[in-house]
Amino acid sequence: MLSEFKAFIMRGNVVDLAVGVIMGAAFGTIVNSLVNDVLMPPIGRLLGGVDFKDFFVSLSGQSFPTLASAKAAGAPTLNYGVFLNSVINFLIVAAAVFLLVQQVNRLFQKPAAPAAPTMKDCAWCATSIPVAAKRCPHCTSNLS
Repeated sequence: MLSEFKAFIMRGNVVDLAVGVIMGAAFGTIVNSLVNDVLMPPIGRLLGGVDFKDFFVSLSGQSFPTLASAKAAGAPTLNYGVFLNSVINFLIVAAAVFLLVQQVNRLFQKPAAPAAPTMKDCAWCATSIPVAAKRCPHCTSNLS
């Protein structure tokens, strides 16, 4: 049973999947940093110096200055700013994966099938003639 497990683990697709999961987690960290530290601050500044993470609605009816203070008070909140950040993260990851898959498909694209021949040689005079010809225009021999 141990040898079967070793054979299963060492199959190429299992190892590739493990590498993909690890790389995906690392890529997710990079994308989170890109969104939270690079993209959202300038967008927040353009919108009047707001931080999207602090966009929330308190469901308890009380007013809180920040999301952290609402959570500290134990108030239920609808965190649409955090959701907006997550949507932007998803869109960036989806675009990156799309571009990656597009490039990989371009690398492994099968060559186009050769075009069907349009010319053939006459069996009698060896002149090049169209494939659909029934009679050779050069020697007038019947080709059918």
